[in-house]
Amino acid sequence: MDAARLESELREAGLKATRGRLGVLEVLTHHPHSDAETVFRSLFPMLPGTSIQNVHNVLGDLTAAGLLRRIEPAGSPARYERRVGDNHHHVVCTACGAVGDVDCVVGHAPCLDPSDAGGFAISTAEVTFWGLCPSCQARSERAHHDEGER
Repeated sequence: MDAARLESELREAGLKATRGRLGVLEVLTHHPHSDAETVFRSLFPMLPGTSIQNVHNVLGDLTAAGLLRRIEPAGSPARYERRVGDNHHHVVCTACGAVGDVDCVVGHAPCLDPSDAGGFAISTAEVTFWGLCPSCQARSERAHHDEGER
């Protein structure tokens, strides 16, 4: 994604287009579902003076401005993605922690209607599917096959 488009997105959200914000958006454009530490490690070569605290601050600002979505899979640090404005869900590998997107389960957002919303006007449903990613499935099958040969 080009820098001019990222700068425009930031300005439209009411934020200054700082090098840190541009860098975080660029990292998450290419590495969705990254946690703050991963963003920091990816950003550090481009901005050697940055700190993990600065990355957390930028992630918070971008999330509050609606430019990022924060997801929190159980047992995992918070992760961030650029895909916002829709009601998609996630699939998480129980072995390696890989995260992928899953489009809306059924129908229109919020995808699921609770039997009793307790007076709340529901706008979003968060669903996380858990299972083995293709790589971990293959690894498991190889290990199972190798055990059978012993």
